[in-house]
Amino acid sequence: MVNQQSRENPLSRIYPRVRLGDKSQIGDFCVIGLPAGGHQPGEVETIIGDDAIIRSHTVIYAGNRIGSGFRAGHGVLIREDNQIGHNCSIGSHTVIEHHLQIGNGVRIHSQAFVPEFTILEDGCWIGPNVVFTNAYHPLCPKVKQCLKGATVKRGAKVGANATILPDLEIGEFALVGAGAVVIGNVPAYSVVAGNPAKVVKKIADLTCPYDLIDHPYPMKPEK
Repeated sequence: MVNQQSRENPLSRIYPRVRLGDKSQIGDFCVIGLPAGGHQPGEVETIIGDDAIIRSHTVIYAGNRIGSGFRAGHGVLIREDNQIGHNCSIGSHTVIEHHLQIGNGVRIHSQAFVPEFTILEDGCWIGPNVVFTNAYHPLCPKVKQCLKGATVKRGAKVGANATILPDLEIGEFALVGAGAVVIGNVPAYSVVAGNPAKVVKKIADLTCPYDLIDHPYPMKPEK
């Protein structure tokens, strides 16, 4: 059911079969439920849970399933048919392509690019200007048959301006350093940096430079 406040916003467009949860707020010039190519308005349902805040100029295509507590910055683009969990946040001017799986509590900062078939598991963190890819050979005649995004496992973090190549895995609670170019799998609980990215230390080696806490992250894989 469309929230009354959203329905009365004359500066945004809410397409048919959009279900917005209670207390959802839609900013000016947003488009929610835009049909993808080959579909008619209202043909595919769009669901956004309770207490969403969707800021101005955001476009969300039809077919998305988004949990409660969703936050979108200004000018976010979310293509069709994504599964997005509860309490997720997507920063301003980030592009989310179609057919992603995004878990609960995921934070994606501003100006990131996340292409189709990427998997972001619960609690992972994506820094600003991070670029994921999903095609090893762009413009290959068979490219659409082998598009595979990366998988970012639970609690992993990707630093600002990193580039992640297709079809690889960033392990649980791993940390990708800022500006890294990741060309292979990243082991769980490890820190990688550089171009190409290499393991430089373990998560257990990280300490707080301000002595506020002994270790900023969990140190060992859970059994």
